[in-house]
Amino acid sequence: AADSGMVRQGSKQTVAYFDQMRDQIDLDATLEDFISPGSEWIEIGSKRTHVKSYLSDFLFSPARANAPVRTLSGGERNRLLLARLFARPANLLVLDEPTNDLDIETLELLEEVIADYAGTLLLVSHDRSFLDRTVTAVFAIGADGRIEEHTGGYSDWRRWHQERATEEPGQRKAAEPTAKRKPAAGAKPRKLGYKAQRELNELPDLIDRLEAQQTELAARAADPALYRDNPKAAAEAARALADLEDRLQAAYRRWEALEG
Repeated sequence: AADSGMVRQGSKQTVAYFDQMRDQIDLDATLEDFISPGSEWIEIGSKRTHVKSYLSDFLFSPARANAPVRTLSGGERNRLLLARLFARPANLLVLDEPTNDLDIETLELLEEVIADYAGTLLLVSHDRSFLDRTVTAVFAIGADGRIEEHTGGYSDWRRWHQERATEEPGQRKAAEPTAKRKPAAGAKPRKLGYKAQRELNELPDLIDRLEAQQTELAARAADPALYRDNPKAAAEAARALADLEDRLQAAYRRWEALEG
């Protein structure tokens, strides 16, 4: 429940919540009963899966299906909670620090499951690398308490925030694709070797191509329908855009070094 204010929830919203304190876990239940009480089968969308097979997807052997939950380690209990969470027919997942106590194998599994999830994910995590690999938008709370939404992962938001912090107050404007002065196609370098001169002459075309790709990817990443219909493709588009921006910045820096 909200401490104050008002929460308006859609009539068709089904929420599943992952609690980092693991208050939802039943230590006396078996793994099988905890995942699917009273049934050996799990319905996920239009797919029907045996509970033992489903548990094996989350790295639990079939032989452990009837073991009590209390026999699991902390990391295994975390993994079991995640398994139950993704077995529920929810269209909104709220994950509170899901990576705590997870080993590398389980962390990679969680990233795969999130990428394939068709609903909306609301994730709170201190793991910045995990955020970069899974989310497609960031809600950042500023010093004044205002919330701003940014497309991309944590690193994208941090890069934007750092660039904004270095600007003079009068220079700040709405975020837009990076634009810097490009070298003229006919510019002649001074005292450069053959290879460096050739590289400098080719940089304008390279930067043009990268900027064209950036414009196309930015438009794709900004399309709300992509996040709704294909979250996995949206995450890939955000990562590709971040990679492309890094390549573009590297090209600018290289041109400046050669021209100087």
